[in-house]
Amino acid sequence: MARFEMHNSDMATMGGETQADVFCDMGLMYATGRGCPVDLVSAHKWLNIAAIKGSDRAAELRADLSHAMSKAQLAEALRAAREWMTMH
Repeated sequence: MARFEMHNSDMATMGGETQADVFCDMGLMYATGRGCPVDLVSAHKWLNIAAIKGSDRAAELRADLSHAMSKAQLAEALRAAREWMTMH
């Protein structure tokens, strides 16, 4: 799978999936290194955005992931999610 970023939040669905599901999948992609290097900060960012968009699964995964992250990484991920939400 190629690496991708969501730049257009006007897309309410993609291939039948809700936007929250797509963001959750992106978080899992970064968390597991599926098609890209493992990046816990990016994983937490996308899982956080998915949780904000209503994904209970993403909220659970985000909580689990946060235990493997440093305080600095968590702060960076939260800042990145906040910036993305502000711009989109």
